[in-house]
Amino acid sequence: MNSIKDDLRTLCQALIWYTQKKTKYLAARFEELKNFLVELLMQKRGARQKQVWHGSIIGLASVGIITSGIIGGQSLISSTYPGIGGPDPRFTDAFEPFPNGPLVEGFQDIHTEISQKPRSETLEYEVESGDTLSSIAKKFGISTDTIRWENNLKSDQIKPGDTVNILPLSGVSHKVVSGDTLESVAKKYSANAQAIVDFPFNDVPDDFSLRVGQILIIPDGVPPEVKVRPSSRPQPQYLAQGPSSPTFDAPFGASFIWPVGGQLSQYFAWYHPGIDIANRSAPGIAASDGGVVVVAGWPDGYGYGNRVVIDHGNGYRSLYAHLSNIYVSVGERASRGQLIGQMGSTGRSTGTHLHFEIHFKGVAVNPLAILK
Repeated sequence: MNSIKDDLRTLCQALIWYTQKKTKYLAARFEELKNFLVELLMQKRGARQKQVWHGSIIGLASVGIITSGIIGGQSLISSTYPGIGGPDPRFTDAFEPFPNGPLVEGFQDIHTEISQKPRSETLEYEVESGDTLSSIAKKFGISTDTIRWENNLKSDQIKPGDTVNILPLSGVSHKVVSGDTLESVAKKYSANAQAIVDFPFNDVPDDFSLRVGQILIIPDGVPPEVKVRPSSRPQPQYLAQGPSSPTFDAPFGASFIWPVGGQLSQYFAWYHPGIDIANRSAPGIAASDGGVVVVAGWPDGYGYGNRVVIDHGNGYRSLYAHLSNIYVSVGERASRGQLIGQMGSTGRSTGTHLHFEIHFKGVAVNPLAILK
């Protein structure tokens, strides 16, 4: 028994001695390595400092990207691009500085067409028993003419089992061919070039160039062979303080006048949370109601260009975009009818016009419902 204890004691002493020896050996090697690195870094008094500094920054950045780029199993980088994951920036950023959303209850009125589920693609719909062109059009929120034009229908006779193409909105589709420009396509279909640009799924770049083979959706367009354009929407012309248009009761006593005279060239839609008023003479823009200016200029790279945003202090804000000149500054109080800028074509704009929005508690409302 004593011999076993002696053996264990001897083994422990041997392990301790071996560990001490190895520790001293590794410490010596570490000191040699440290001295070597110090000499290397101090060579020519910091001649290699730049390389070490840059290498360290690159290394730290690489570690940060690798270790912190994933949250909840999804890449932060990939979440910023449509089709890869996360929110589509066309809807999260395109309508800054206001969050885009549905109409405030009570403003769902004339000329307001909002799809509950916005579509980007053309659908193939199989006709069911009892379907008619008008019932299908109502189901998808488009006009019957749109279905006729897209499917080259000579009559309204359809039968169960037939397949019809359904565009995402009223208008026509166009396949870009060599020589097409945004202006020529808009003219061909008696449409508004700005509306083609504003429809987010058309993917028209900022220089407005078109790709051969690209399919464009032309909002409210009509085929060239249609001689008379359907008058589904009025084209009112009002001055900022001119004749009144039919109005609806708005919460909290809001009272907005038309900011400028001209032709109503584009209406409120789920992808276009305001109205466009065009006037080639580029007149002055009036404040639609009194309030405090909270934005004046072009503070970002968004397509609004030069803009003015007025907070009216009752839950309402109004936005005036694409201005060529701005006559007010942030913090200034503007009175109703006061000139705040001049109509222009800055930002993502195809021609001289005013893009006008009204928001109530951060949600876009149809200006035509409350303008006087």
